[in-house]
Amino acid sequence: MIKKDEVIPIILEYCPSFQDIYLNSDNKELLYVVMGELARHMLTLIMAKDYKRIDNICLAIEELHVNGDQYVKELATIGILEGIQNVWGNDNREFELNQLMTYLRPVSLKYWNSLNKFWNQEIPYVGFDIKSAQQGDAPEPVSK
Repeated sequence: MIKKDEVIPIILEYCPSFQDIYLNSDNKELLYVVMGELARHMLTLIMAKDYKRIDNICLAIEELHVNGDQYVKELATIGILEGIQNVWGNDNREFELNQLMTYLRPVSLKYWNSLNKFWNQEIPYVGFDIKSAQQGDAPEPVSK
């Protein structure tokens, strides 16, 4: 099971181009802030049409969702996926958001869609709509 202190090594393994950004960050201890920096890096990559690196990061996100402990799963959803939606959405990058969805793996895509349903007030919390939540692969309810 992936623990909190294993997240950054996994992200850097799948996306070595994020290493300098991470090392120069003033927020290394604040994983949610670092995931926002990762979201900005991903926007740079997709704008540069560096789809191989986007695909690699999406593999890492899926690994965090599938093999992470509860904190890591929530970080993958709220820290990374919601970070992407916030960072990319602020620039009205609907095209890039839709393009990214083609790289998300099955579990990550479920949480991406669940985030959208939550923000559209269709469900009471992120993950509510994911039936496999009873099997333990879903983050606990996140309140906003």
